[in-house]
Amino acid sequence: MTSHQQAPEPQSPSSTPASRQPPPRRERRYEPGEERGDGRFPRGLALRLFVYVVAGHLLAGFLFLLFELGGGK
Repeated sequence: MTSHQQAPEPQSPSSTPASRQPPPRRERRYEPGEERGDGRFPRGLALRLFVYVVAGHLLAGFLFLLFELGGGK
C-alpha cells in the first residue's frame, strides 16, 4: 500500500451493531389538546387565547376611536 491509502481498521466488538446501546428516550411530546401538567392549558390554546384577547382589544379601541371622532356635537 502507498502512503495515501490506509487499510481499514478492524472493528472492535463494542462497535458491532448487536452491542450498540439504544438511543436515549426523548421527552414525551404532548398530544394536541392535552394538558401540560399542573392543570395548565395546552400551549396552542393559551397562545391562541392571548392573540384573540389582544386582537379583540385592538378592534374595540379602534371602534371607540371612530365613535369619538365621528360623534362631534
